[in-house]
Amino acid sequence: MPDLKTRLAELREQVNFHNYRYHVLDDPIISDVEYDRLLNELKRIEAEHPEWVTPDSPTQRVGGQVSERFAKVPHPAPILSLANAFSGDEVREWYARISKLIPEGRPVQFTVEPKIDGLSVVLHYRAGVFVQGATRGDGTIGEDITPNLRTVRGVPLKIPVESKTARKVTVPASLVVRGEAFIETQAFEAMNAQIEKEGGKTFANPRNAAAGFLRQLDSRVTAKRPISLLCYQIVATDGDTPRSQFGLLDYLKTIGFPVTDAVRRFDSLEKAIAYAESWRAKRDTLAFEADGVVIKIDDLDLQRDLGIVGKDPRGAIALKFPAREATTTLLNLGINIGRTGIMAPYAILEPVNVGGVTIERATLHNFDDIARKDIRIRDRVIVKRSGDVIPYISGPVVAARTGKEQVIAPPKKCPFCDTPTIRREGEVAIYCPNRDCPGRLDRAVQFFVSRGAMDIDGLGDKIASQLIEAGLIEDVADLYSITRDQLLELEGFADKKADKLLASIAASKSRPLARLIVALGIPHVGDVAAEALAAHFGSIDRFMRASEDELTQIEGIGPTIAASIVDWTRRREHIALVARLKKAGINTIAEKARSSPAGGRLAGKTFVITGALSKPRDEIAALIKAAGGKVTDNVSQKTDYVVAGEAPGSKLSKAQQLGVKVLDEAALNRLLKS
Repeated sequence: MPDLKTRLAELREQVNFHNYRYHVLDDPIISDVEYDRLLNELKRIEAEHPEWVTPDSPTQRVGGQVSERFAKVPHPAPILSLANAFSGDEVREWYARISKLIPEGRPVQFTVEPKIDGLSVVLHYRAGVFVQGATRGDGTIGEDITPNLRTVRGVPLKIPVESKTARKVTVPASLVVRGEAFIETQAFEAMNAQIEKEGGKTFANPRNAAAGFLRQLDSRVTAKRPISLLCYQIVATDGDTPRSQFGLLDYLKTIGFPVTDAVRRFDSLEKAIAYAESWRAKRDTLAFEADGVVIKIDDLDLQRDLGIVGKDPRGAIALKFPAREATTTLLNLGINIGRTGIMAPYAILEPVNVGGVTIERATLHNFDDIARKDIRIRDRVIVKRSGDVIPYISGPVVAARTGKEQVIAPPKKCPFCDTPTIRREGEVAIYCPNRDCPGRLDRAVQFFVSRGAMDIDGLGDKIASQLIEAGLIEDVADLYSITRDQLLELEGFADKKADKLLASIAASKSRPLARLIVALGIPHVGDVAAEALAAHFGSIDRFMRASEDELTQIEGIGPTIAASIVDWTRRREHIALVARLKKAGINTIAEKARSSPAGGRLAGKTFVITGALSKPRDEIAALIKAAGGKVTDNVSQKTDYVVAGEAPGSKLSKAQQLGVKVLDEAALNRLLKS
């Protein structure tokens, strides 16, 4: 029995230490299998001797009984908020005010940290053991959520971490630490994708999700969610701790708490502001959502002496990022018809400013997404925008409903041609089957002339509509028979403009074969698949005759794409269209295939890109190819990485099913630089 108790103590020490390596240092030294072996042995011993179980055991993170209510917890010191600044000049004004209170000649340094968009939590330790955890509440009294916080892997149940390889540090008998609980962006997206797959209601943003999980009455629910933690303040203690913010963070990390690795200390305000402002452009490289950067007086004694104004400490200020979401009213629903007949709904909004841009339209993805999120006309909705990504509606503000909202039903008829709509088995898209639909021709022409296709400069949406309304084009091949005289008859056209457009149309005839294949608008065929097809077949004639069996032999071309290609290439109107394009002098022969750099960083790795990213998808693909990687359209067992942006769709779900590693854009950039 003494030997078993000794082993029990060893296991607890080892599991706590490996939790510290994984969650705090982000540097595990054993595999998941080895970790599970240690944890399972610990569980087995405790199951055989339940009287030996202690609150600080790593096994006590699974959640327990349902709480009837949250008890109130008085904080040992005020849990304060921060004043906000929105520019470097406002930060300078803040320091000009407080500098009058700083003794002359006293040196001042500044610590800069990201401002995590999560839920503030307060952790209490007695004799090194986690005994209580609370929410911030009103800053004076919080809610007791101890059972839920015990399930969060980043919360050390015992400090300091004891191990032969850990640095030995003593901790005060009483210690109260403040941190921020959150869900990492990638984990949030994966969680939402799984919830969507199961038919559940997804969460609007990581912060709301984390807050909801930590205030669950049943801690077993919390235990199943990917909540993380970063700590940044000692609220109260009866011992000696570092008296600088920078040193404090290092101390917290040493004794077992996770802290940010993006913290920096500067000896001048200008350097601190420059570093803080640099995060505006690279905020997406953080693993979590951040709504700003905090600039603090590094000297904690000076921070204390500066005091508080209202509810804000004078010794720190938050430099806020431009907002990436806002709420507004969904006034009505609009529908675009894609080049393949897909009906794409979009929201018509009461204008709202998001991140310095006025938003009046936002994508709604598809009608299934609308129904799943229960978005209604006249709803107050959350509009999100990340970088240059198209704005989208993440969900309604249900609490703001008045009863006047209207449920959105999928259209039974096309709003442009009144043709009954269709929905193919296994697809979420709703189609207008009329190939002559005026809304569809508009989109087909716009896509054909776009930069990723035939790249006809100067032929924008307005001119495309003019040409269609004037009866000059009935399909995209008609673009190459337009004359100068016809253009001069259109409103807004003079000699120079007409000549410039005709020159641009003529220049498009020499585009590579892959561009032509993209421009044809074949369902499921994007630029990656088009490059593979052009390289394999070498000419449009061979491509048009290809069978499904031949197509599926090409890497990246699966059964769905192959069937779509054959369906398109066997239709008489499409055969006639390609013949007319050839007759117009369009290039239909591929250049010699160029191979990727053999010795690149990503040589031998296959990527799939999905969702909206900060750059066009072809630019992302070009970066991967330049590093030696290969980009395909379909996720399979051969895929090494899936790069997922906003609203990634089914490719992300398939990657998770197959165990393919998923990267966000920041992780891809790190991989490219590694």
